Amino acid sequence: MTKIYGLIFGSGWAGFGRDDSGSEVETAFGLPSGPVYRMCFGDVGVFCLARHGDAHTIPPHLVNYRANVLALKKAGAEAIIGLNTVGVVSGLCKPGDLAVPSQLIDYTWGRQHTIYDSRRGNVIHIDFTSPFSEALCKDLLAAATGVGVACHDGGVYAVTQGPRLETAAEIDRLERDGADFVGMTLMPEAAIAREAGLEYACLAIVVNEAAGRGDRPIHAAVDANTAAARNATMSTLEAFFAAV
Repeated sequence: MTKIYGLIFGSGWAGFGRDDSGSEVETAFGLPSGPVYRMCFGDVGVFCLARHGDAHTIPPHLVNYRANVLALKKAGAEAIIGLNTVGVVSGLCKPGDLAVPSQLIDYTWGRQHTIYDSRRGNVIHIDFTSPFSEALCKDLLAAATGVGVACHDGGVYAVTQGPRLETAAEIDRLERDGADFVGMTLMPEAAIAREAGLEYACLAIVVNEAAGRGDRPIHAAVDANTAAARNATMSTLEAFFAAV
C-alpha cells in the first residue's frame, strides 16, 4: 500500500495545490495556517498546506506548527516533506540548487515547540539525534538525481527566529557553529512531526547566498533565483511521487 504524504510549503509558492477547494481541519491546538488541499502528482494524491497561510500573512515565529503537522496527520498523512526556502552559508551549493539537510541547529525562541503540554498527560522525550527520516531523504535525493537536478546531500540547517534576515556577523557565527544553510521555518516543525509519529524530511530550496556572502542585495538574489529553484523542486517532487 502506498504511503500517504503531506507537503508543507512556504515562501514563493502562491497558488500551489489550489486545484482543490481545500478543507478546514481542526486540531487539539486550533486551526492550521490554512486549508488542507489535496494535490495530485500523477496518480498519487498528496495533502498540501501553506505554512504562512494562503496570503502569506503569518510570519515564521507565529506559525501554528503544532496545528499544521497534526492537521496533515488527521487528514491521513504518514510522512511529511517540508519545502523550506533557505540561504546558503558555507558555499556547499549555489542559489537555484536544492538540498536535503541531514542535521539542524535550532536558534528560535518563544515558539510552541512541543505537543506535550499539561493537556496531554505523560511527556515523551523524543530521540532527535537524527532529525530527519533517512529513507525519505534518500528517496528525495534519488528523485533529484534522476531528473538531473542539482541537490546537495546533507548539510546543517540553522533555524533562526525571523522574520528579519540575519546580519553578516550572525551568518559568520552560524558558519563557525557548523551551519551550511539558514532559514526560519524548519523548527519546531520537524520535531513536532517526530512527536506525532510521522516521517519527516526537508527539501531545502536555495534562493540566495546568506548575508555577507553574495555580491548583490539578498532580495535581488531571491528574485533572480526563485523561479529556477521552484522548477527544480517541482521536477524533483514529480519524480519522487512517480516512484512511490
